[in-house]
Amino acid sequence: MTNPTAAMLVIGDEILSGRTRDSNMYYLAGELAKVGIDLKEARVVSDDAQAIAEAVRALSARFDHVFTSGGIGPTHDDITADSIATAFGVQIDVREDARAILEAHYKTTGLELNAARLRMARIPEGATLIENPVSSAPGFTIENVHVMAGVPSVFEAMVASVLPKLTGGAPLLSQSLRVMRGEGEIAGMLAAVAAEFSDLSIGCYPFQKDGAFGASIVVRGADGARVDAAVTRLSRDLDA
Repeated sequence: MTNPTAAMLVIGDEILSGRTRDSNMYYLAGELAKVGIDLKEARVVSDDAQAIAEAVRALSARFDHVFTSGGIGPTHDDITADSIATAFGVQIDVREDARAILEAHYKTTGLELNAARLRMARIPEGATLIENPVSSAPGFTIENVHVMAGVPSVFEAMVASVLPKLTGGAPLLSQSLRVMRGEGEIAGMLAAVAAEFSDLSIGCYPFQKDGAFGASIVVRGADGARVDAAVTRLSRDLDA
């Protein structure tokens, strides 16, 4: 049985402008691999309602799960929730359970639940809330789209809330080899091993150290015995 598939949609002008470096995709990929959900695609879009809606519709139709990050805060440019409501053709408004979560949080902090903060309680019709133990403002899931904050600590907490509720497959295992030989020298051997172990992913990532060329070879797959066999074969061939 094949593993469920996933895509990630990173939302925000700050990512595309280079002002902010995204770490959420790296984190999500690792967590999904542990539970056997294969991350197949990642996109970055600007704070543009049409672009967000179009990307959500396309990814939702193609993959089992879509994870978004960014654009669900209290400011005017946080338009993700509205854009996703548009994508699914549903209404969006302040929801009482989300409001209650925010009211309880701001009561403990002594801050006012003003109009801007209340925007974070606007949830598309039919969505279920995603718990946020860090700052309380919830994310939400609508159909197969999981909508989460862009702040890494909050995103990671929301991922931890979502993943136990999803059905995964076989966890992805990996092993790596580091060789001080150039890609051109080992390409033929890698191709032969990749053909023999076609059920595995074998990647080659070059580097240069002290003027010498080398490569990190990473073998990935769900079957630990096959991964072991492929690494053993590579070790033998590359030492030959």
